[in-house]
Parts: sequence; structure tokens; C-alpha cells
Amino acid sequence: MPPCLSPRQVLLVFAEEDEQSSGFRWACDKAGFRCNLARTPQSALECFLDKHHDIIIIDHRHSRYFDAEALCRHTDREESSILPLISAGFTRRYVENSSRMACYNELIQLEFGQVQAQFKLRACNSLFTALEKSQEAIEITSEDHVIQYVNPAFETMMGYQIGELIEKELTEVPINEKKADFLDTINSCIKIGKEWQGMYYAKKKNGDSIQQNVKILPVIGQGGVQILLCFATGSSQRRRSSMARVHSMTIEAPITKVINIINAAQESSPLPVAEALDRALEILRTTELYSPQLGTKDEDPHTSDLVGGLMTDGLRRLSGNEYILSVAGSLSSPISLNDIPPRITEAMENEEQWDFDIFELEAATHKRPLVYLGLKIFARFGICEFLNCSESTLRSWLQVIEANYHSSNSYHNSTHSADVLHATAYFLSKERVKQTLDPIDEVAALIAATVHDVDHPGRTNSFLCNAGSELAILYNDTAVLESHHAALAFQLTTRDGKCNIFKNMERNEYRTLRQVIIDMVLATEMTKHFEHVNKFVNSINKPLAALEENGVSNTVPKKSPENRILIKRMLIKCADISNPCRPREQCIEWAGRISEEYFAQTDEERRQGLPVVMPVFDRNTCSIPKSQLSFIDYFIIDMFDAWDAFADLPNLMEHLNNNIKYWKGLDGRNLRVLRPPPE
Repeated sequence: MPPCLSPRQVLLVFAEEDEQSSGFRWACDKAGFRCNLARTPQSALECFLDKHHDIIIIDHRHSRYFDAEALCRHTDREESSILPLISAGFTRRYVENSSRMACYNELIQLEFGQVQAQFKLRACNSLFTALEKSQEAIEITSEDHVIQYVNPAFETMMGYQIGELIEKELTEVPINEKKADFLDTINSCIKIGKEWQGMYYAKKKNGDSIQQNVKILPVIGQGGVQILLCFATGSSQRRRSSMARVHSMTIEAPITKVINIINAAQESSPLPVAEALDRALEILRTTELYSPQLGTKDEDPHTSDLVGGLMTDGLRRLSGNEYILSVAGSLSSPISLNDIPPRITEAMENEEQWDFDIFELEAATHKRPLVYLGLKIFARFGICEFLNCSESTLRSWLQVIEANYHSSNSYHNSTHSADVLHATAYFLSKERVKQTLDPIDEVAALIAATVHDVDHPGRTNSFLCNAGSELAILYNDTAVLESHHAALAFQLTTRDGKCNIFKNMERNEYRTLRQVIIDMVLATEMTKHFEHVNKFVNSINKPLAALEENGVSNTVPKKSPENRILIKRMLIKCADISNPCRPREQCIEWAGRISEEYFAQTDEERRQGLPVVMPVFDRNTCSIPKSQLSFIDYFIIDMFDAWDAFADLPNLMEHLNNNIKYWKGLDGRNLRVLRPPPE
């Protein structure tokens, strides 16, 4: 008996115990069958009604105890099978033989003969019931195209009665004008055991032509090949109609409207198109529409570690790691644009150009570039006028924000913030960006760039989650640092009127500005990288490209709130990780700084016994060229291709291509950061 089937139930009806009944009981045990023994007709009937046995063996040797034929009629179950069973009585006669092996062999023959045949007949009965009830039109023919069965749905659709079709060849039933070629095409598929799917052109009994999507399947059995032909009729359309009703409820999100449109299109689509649309709907109903399945090219360990370190929250292990909110202490003497030292003024002369050297300003300001660059850029964009705040308030605010960046971080310090601020201002000056964004968007972008990494601990989100830090607990292991940067920025700003740049704003305007700033800071979180990039490509790049292909010049996207959000997110994302697009010397310096920060994290993870989320960043073995090439290939190229197509940034793309060539030239050399690790 196949292991997937439940044990057979056997009922032995013997008036008294003897060697014959013992032989069958032994045979049942050996065959793995469950056995019940009844001594009287009444107990046999009760036992059968309770268990519904598969095999019943009745002792006919002692008729004085009970009438075996009468008992058999009582226990015979009513079966509405396509093959009539013997009305009542025995299906097999066993001559007395108490040999255990003879009993066992008899049971095995019954199992693989009548019993399994009965189960198949029951299955056939269920199958034909399903065919009869199906709302799809179904026709079954032999391999010679002789009709063997049609269901009621077929009769209704074609206008025939079943008696008019059974045992008729298909050639006797009107199909279409090209029936010979049509059947040849079907036969060529069936002969090699393949299904055929396509448009079936037939004629009803009244002569009307009918066009239906069909699937024709060859079913191979002992009697040869049968051909099952299924017409796509109303049930699938009703299913799609019901789905459309579900998705046409009054509370509709944009994605729901898209699904409704596709559902409506399915109503009149050919079957292959409808099935393709079904697959599209499955994709649209997922929650991560724009995030690819994270895999890396050729299983590159550098890319794998970058993805794991930047785009996941890591494993959840708790430790006593704590990160304290840093608060600015006594501030230095006030600074004004009118009394900036000459060296600093000279370092900022070309701040409107992409090739501006942030490291020169870092040196001139003794690692305080954010205040000076912020004052100049904010003045150029008229931020104080928009916010209705004084320059002294702005200056105090910049000093508070810069004081809360960790100068001990090799990468995530105020120089990085100033660099992102510079890139943001540069992007805001591009013509198409200016035409698309509103003044409040420009203000929000510059503020978001300034605060986007405030109080960064120099460790990734994965590290904080693994360490069980207070921030990870506070923000539920989700966008931990980005949430902290945004929240702390507003805490630092609003706690003291001397640095509250928002204090004179109208309430609703402040709430709008605050929401935009928060959204932009959160957009720098890398787990949503591909979502932001792909939304930008599909909603901004592609519509503009279509207009340009049609000869429309100087195009700008529709100035809708949705488009402005996508553009602002893309802008700050590109500003945040624009290092590979900087001039070579700056690119190399930034690569060294971020590598050192990752090296320090790996060192600390090993000291604390935490999971090492980016093991490739081992200061003794890591190749910076390889890590940079992996980062550029996975995150940078597609994003900056899309941003360049929108903002027109030929100088950035030239730097990017040159830096890729530079890193490839060093690939294979174990280039590492030349500064020793901090003590």
C-alpha cells in the first residue's frame, strides 16, 4: 500500500473464532490493515456504519448463524458511479484455506484489485461531478477527435444537446473555415504531449460564429490519449469582475486605482493577456513595489557587506551600548559674514562650483566648516528672509547643529554635513530643479542637508540594533539614525529662542516646512534606496523622456506635490552619497574616511562580541578600490544616471567615469587607509 494512504479498514464477520479467522487477522496485521471482528449480523452492521470498511470478509461456511447474502445486501453502500457495481453480494469467493500466507495473499490481491479500483471510481465520480457543475465549457475527445463528453456549459454555449455530439467526429461539427489547418496545429502539439492554448473559432448549432480562448490538454491513459478542451467562459470573467468591485470601493489609494484599471482591461483581453495581467497584479499587490530582491553580482563580498550593513537592521542582540544626546556647551564668539577671516573667505570663493574643495575649508575653519558655509549658502538663497529670522539667530542655530556633529568621526562629522549642504545648493541651482520646486522646498532642502546626520555616532543602523542601543529601542529598530537626526534637529532648534529659526513662522507654514524636512532626512535611509530611485525614474524620467521623443523641448515635470516630493528625495539622496562624483582627490579622501569608520565599527563589533555586519571591512585585509567599485556599481550608477537625465550634470558624470577608471586601475592592489586606528 502506498505510504501516503491511510491504512485500509477490514471487517471480519465470523460467528466463531477458528484458524480461518485467525489467519485473516494475522494477514491484516502483516499488511498493516486495521481489523475489526464481528460475531453477529447486528454487531457487523453497527461496526460497518461506524467505520465504513474497505474490505468485508463474511464467513459463509456456517449458514445456521446468519445469512451471508442478506448481510451483504445490508452493508453494500450506495455508489452513484459511472460504472455500476454489482448490485448486492460478493465480488470475490475464497475457498476455505487457513494458511496465513494464503490469507495474506488474498488481502493483497483485493487491495491492488477491487479496492484501489473502487477508489479510482470514486475519484472519477467526483471529477465528472465537477465537470458537470463547472461553468467553463469543456469537451473531451479521443485522439481521433471523436467526441466522448461535453458538459452542460458546453451545451449551453454551443446550442447542442449532448446526444447530438457524443461519438461524433469533430469534422462533423462545424468549427470554422480553416478547420483543417486548425486541427493540424492542435495535433502537432498533442502528438508531442504538449498543451495548446489560443483562440478557438467555432460555430454554434444555429450557425453563429463564436470566438473563445481555449486550452487543449492531452491526457494519456491506458486507453490511449484523450483530449481535454476547456473554453474560457463567464466564470473567470466573473472572478475578475468581482475583484474589480472589491477594488472600486470608495476609499482608493493610487495603487488601487491602477489595479482597478488592470482589472477592467482583463474583461475584454485574450486569455494570454489576461494571465499576464494577473501576474502584474500579483506584483502590484506586494508591499515592496520598488525594492529589488537583494542579490549581488557574482556574489561579490564587498557588495554583499555593503548591502547587509547599509540596507538591513541586523540581528537583534541586546547589550549595554548607549548613545547620549550631545548638547552644545558654550559657543564661541559670534560670527558674521562681514567679519569672516580672509583665509576662510578665500576657501569659499568658488562655493557655487561643483569642484569646490570642502577639505580646504575644513582646514581653514579648524573643522568647523558648517557654520561658515551655511551662513554663505543660506544668505545666497535668502533663507533668513523666508524664515523671518535674524542672521544672529541663524548663526546660533548653525553653531548648535555643528556642535552636535561628532568631530571624532572620520566620516560622519560636520565636514560631511557641509559637503552635503554644498551639493544640495548646487543641485537647487540647476534650471530644471528651480522650475519644479517652490521656495519652501529650497528652504527645507538646505535645512535637511544641514541636519541630516546630526549626532551620528559613526556606526550603522545595523550596529545600533545589534547592540540594543537606546536609540534602536526608541525607534523600534526602524530607520533608527535617520529618525534620531530629524527628531534631535527640531529639539535643538526649538528648545532655545536664541537659535530657533522657526519661531517667527506662521503655524501652518511651519508645519508644512517641518514635514518636508523630516521626509527628506528620512529619505537618506538606505533601505528605501531602490524604492526612491525607481519611483523617480518611473514618475519623472520616463514621462519627460516621452515628451522629448515627441519633439517637445525644455520640458519640466508637472509641478504636483507628488513630483516635488520625489525630486526632493532624489536630490538629498544624491547629495548625501555624491562622493564618487567629486574630483578625484576629494573622492579618494572621502573613500578613506568612510572606510576608516567602517573599520572602526568592525573592530568594536569584535571587541563587544557583536555580529560583524560588514566583515569585508577589516582594516588588515580590505581593498578600498574593490569596496568603492562595489558601492558605485550597486548604488551610484543607476541613481546618478537618473538624476543627470533630469538635472543635467555632465561634470559630475565625467568625474564619476574618471573615478571608476581610477579605482579599476587600482583593483587588485590592497590599498588601505594610511592613518593608524584611533587609540
